[in-house]
Amino acid sequence: MKKLKLKELESCLQQVDTFESPKLLLEQYPTRPHIAACMLYTIHNTFDDIENKTIADLGCGCGMLSIGSAMLGAGFCVGLDIDADALEIFNSNIEDFELTNVNMVQCDICSLSDSMSDTFDTVIMNPPFGTKHNKGIDMIFLKTALQMAKTAVYSLHKTSTRQHIRKKAAEWEVKMEVLAELRFDLPASYKFHKKKSVDIEVDFIRFSAKKVLTEACL
Repeated sequence: MKKLKLKELESCLQQVDTFESPKLLLEQYPTRPHIAACMLYTIHNTFDDIENKTIADLGCGCGMLSIGSAMLGAGFCVGLDIDADALEIFNSNIEDFELTNVNMVQCDICSLSDSMSDTFDTVIMNPPFGTKHNKGIDMIFLKTALQMAKTAVYSLHKTSTRQHIRKKAAEWEVKMEVLAELRFDLPASYKFHKKKSVDIEVDFIRFSAKKVLTEACL
């Protein structure tokens, strides 16, 4: 497989179709191609956690991170999301890019069973931040991801929640490393948005998976 440069990867991801009618309750904001490319390129080149690895993309939406992982040589990618409409767009993207190493599962991330433990080498996600009606959902996604991953979890979280996440990581005895501080450009997607776009300060974090999580952790 041809080794993609960062700009080439970003250019490819700009062709990925995203939400036509995003759903507020699901906090559906697509991962921007530039951020997705930077995330995946770092995961691939710095940590070697994509090529020939099994990848899960939690809350995958239209598949930006799954498709990017596939382009970087992942062994197999599975996107998981609760929304059938998003997965329909995801499936169309898979067909457009003619990818054979990507699949999807419709499910509620908050209700995944322990049978998914240690199923994937790497979990990559842009979870809901829990800023509207879903307080704490970011930590539910993170806990689930850590249970599913054999090696590492890569995730985006609001910088303002960093200390809370550090506390949880310490409780779970999981190594946490902030790889970058990013500005997540959120375009106006809903009627109540007054500005064309808003920059949100976001941490790109790597968590080393460790199997000491219990229901008491949350």
